[in-house]
Amino acid sequence: MSEILVLGAGMVGMTTALELQSRGHRVTVVDRKPAGQETSFGNAGLIQSEAAEPYAMPRSLPELRDLLLGRSNDVLWSPAGVWGQMPALWQYFRNSHPVRHLALSRPHAQLIATASRDQERWIAASKAQDLIAKTGYISIFDDARSFDRAAADLSRLKDLYDIAATPMDGARFCAMEPSYLRPPAGAIHWQDTWSCSDPGGLVARYAALFQQQGGALVTGDASSLQRRGDRWDVQTAAGVIAAEQAVIALGPWSPDLLRRLGYRVRMIRKQGAHRMYDTPVPLRRPVFHTRYSVVLSSMRGGTRMTCGVALHGRARRPDLRQLDRAAAGLATEIDLGIPTADAPWHGTRPFMPDMLPMLGAAPRHDRLWFNFGHGHQGFTLGATTARHLADMVDGRVRPGGGAETWLEALTPAARPKVIA
Repeated sequence: MSEILVLGAGMVGMTTALELQSRGHRVTVVDRKPAGQETSFGNAGLIQSEAAEPYAMPRSLPELRDLLLGRSNDVLWSPAGVWGQMPALWQYFRNSHPVRHLALSRPHAQLIATASRDQERWIAASKAQDLIAKTGYISIFDDARSFDRAAADLSRLKDLYDIAATPMDGARFCAMEPSYLRPPAGAIHWQDTWSCSDPGGLVARYAALFQQQGGALVTGDASSLQRRGDRWDVQTAAGVIAAEQAVIALGPWSPDLLRRLGYRVRMIRKQGAHRMYDTPVPLRRPVFHTRYSVVLSSMRGGTRMTCGVALHGRARRPDLRQLDRAAAGLATEIDLGIPTADAPWHGTRPFMPDMLPMLGAAPRHDRLWFNFGHGHQGFTLGATTARHLADMVDGRVRPGGGAETWLEALTPAARPKVIA
């Protein structure tokens, strides 16, 4: 048993703390806010067991043209936001080449394959089953060509990753989701995906379980982490706390801390936002609108519309144009109702240019561990990367030296183009 600091109280940090605690370690979690109040709070609430392949950057000329001219609702950008992240974006573009993307999808798919099972352990332990639905989600397509392309690709996904998905016509979709006023051109039901009606609440349940089992959750400044002798310490509201080991699970804020320790981490900060609606007929499952790149999810407190990606660097204010465009375009498809009194939320996804989470031992510091950079899948993969990290901490798995050699692709040592 050892004493371990976990920096970050989001989904990744809290599942890491629970996993290490279950192995007999004495764990303290440090964050500036209560558990689950940052990126983990604002997502669409999907545990995406179908997302074997990470999100690639568009590479075709028509797609790039539409992005540059602002015709697509997938991505918003500003010159400052793009220029400030250009080296990482260029790496992302190169890694999105079909051959390279397929290679990177292999370790990503290995993680995704156990995501639901790994989350189920903590869902049950924290008695959070009331927040989880196992009815999948649906992607809908407004034009027949897009639907036909997506449906044709299903056989490849099923062969490679054993994904359960069913294409359907618009009438069948409307029968499944009667809140819709007219049928789309087509839809795909991704059957194995789970959804959560309160993502921040689920992380809070995990935090409560962690504390009930003797763990400490304290308010503190993660950026104060430093090495003193053979221990790591951090400044908190309760004073300086020290431990033998430390785990950095700060999501988009991880590079800022690591810069102080001498590391240069290339990360793409993807902003996202959501708005809540008082919808008259709640959705039975989440629906992803491919045309507008938004997910509608029934949550506690209303329907959440979660938008795509904005590249604005370190923007402090939410850019609501994607939500506004989607709401206007969906007015003839579904009665969203009026926005609730809740202010629109915005946050940042920590996306690595090679599309894989950063997992493993720090290259130049003893007993310092990384678990961040999950991109769009932190809510899905938190419990899974926590399990693998705990195996590394305990010496049960040494990437590159055992059965799980695919873990090597996730480690800092194997990714000099991402972290130096």
